[in-house]
Amino acid sequence: MIEFKPVTRHIGAEVTGVDLAKPLDEEQIAMVRQGLLDHLVLFFRDQHISDEEHVRFAKLFGTANLPPMDTSGSAVHILDQTDPKGEGGDQWHSDNTFMKTPPMGSLLRAVMLPDVGGDTNWANMYLAYESLHPSIQRLCDELYAEHDLTMSVSKAIVKGHRMDLRAMQDKNPPAVHPVVRIHPETGRKALFVNRSSVTRLVGLSNRENEAVLPLLYDAVRSPDFQVRLNWRVGTLAFWDNRPTQHYAVADYTQRRKMHRVTINAPADIDDGIPKGPNGTGADAPEESAAARYL
Repeated sequence: MIEFKPVTRHIGAEVTGVDLAKPLDEEQIAMVRQGLLDHLVLFFRDQHISDEEHVRFAKLFGTANLPPMDTSGSAVHILDQTDPKGEGGDQWHSDNTFMKTPPMGSLLRAVMLPDVGGDTNWANMYLAYESLHPSIQRLCDELYAEHDLTMSVSKAIVKGHRMDLRAMQDKNPPAVHPVVRIHPETGRKALFVNRSSVTRLVGLSNRENEAVLPLLYDAVRSPDFQVRLNWRVGTLAFWDNRPTQHYAVADYTQRRKMHRVTINAPADIDDGIPKGPNGTGADAPEESAAARYL
């Protein structure tokens, strides 16, 4: 029987009673889905599975989302690093929010690990929002942010990765999303701003952006709503990208190889377009008037 053991009070649970190498039945799938909604990130230990089994499990919860920075065409994105500092993972972020429809979640599996280091942290962005003063919450409820891949791709290029920045910019123009995202399944409000992708708050002056953006970026930092995973080979982490951010600790110099499958939610559950408190997405006409509170 599948069981969930919370790792912290507010985020993260270890899952037992399931073998990911075997097909799951409908009841098991529903239990895992609900566990993800309840705990935001799930940890499956001792799952020594193949890439094919990894993809099969992921597709029980959505369709494969191919990262724009990976041109292999494979659903399995390989992260193979020995010098990760400054590549972007070592900064609080949600995956690919520069897309019009950011992915619903990711399933990351440890294949090879350094002797020490390489942990990953996740943060509960429902609580990041709730930690703000009600007056700041009201401001955020009506703000929209521009998300752009330029910063993250530029970091990768500096680190020696061969990428055509201009081509990627043309293919992935900036996207505008609400600063506060309503989770389509739980109905809860989550702060949806991260340093890796957000360039500005739409409708605010440069000076206002300089004052407000750092406050929102830093709301993720409280250990009270974070969880830290010490990986073991065969550990698989499955997180909901919509109400979480994560941070890959870049404290190792030995090889760390991870396999990741990123997914979109089924369209009948979530169309992928982040919606704000007023129920609209990036095309909301109110976005240009948000600065009236300042």
